[in-house]
Amino acid sequence: MTILKKISWFTFFVFPLILCAQYTSNDLINWETGRKLNWGNYNGNPDPASDAAASTATYLGVEYSFSNNSFSYKITCSFSRNQSWGRFKTDYILAHEQGHFDITEIFARKLKKALSQYTFNRNTYRKDLDEIYQDITDEKINTQSQYDRETDFSRNKEKQAEWLKKIEKMLDELKKFAGY
Repeated sequence: MTILKKISWFTFFVFPLILCAQYTSNDLINWETGRKLNWGNYNGNPDPASDAAASTATYLGVEYSFSNNSFSYKITCSFSRNQSWGRFKTDYILAHEQGHFDITEIFARKLKKALSQYTFNRNTYRKDLDEIYQDITDEKINTQSQYDRETDFSRNKEKQAEWLKKIEKMLDELKKFAGY
């Protein structure tokens, strides 16, 4: 788990059903085109040690199954209601937080792209898939940090507007990898 001043990101690498049981269906919201977060989705309590306006917890997960010389996978991009909270609940701050969820979706699509290009190798698949997942999540974490840094956690309105357009463009560029 990586916790930054403004946002928490959670990532998990799941072999079938190992970690999923700890979250209820009422906690997680899957990313969907056209569905935006609202403050009613934020059920967590603000961290008293944080001066952040809000915190959005997102999860990028993947489950694999293997048979013969092939594999299949299921990718998830989710928002946690219970781990996410808002202290100052404005539309502007919510748009910034939605940006974090959308960035996680970008990397879910990048993960699908990478996995769809992977050629299964029975001898190295665990190492190969670990590397693919780790590379994608490292890039996601760096992008989330860059988003907060460049927007000054949404306080730089010009940069915030630029980033929201950039996020929308990245989602569009990777749309053929949506629906994983």
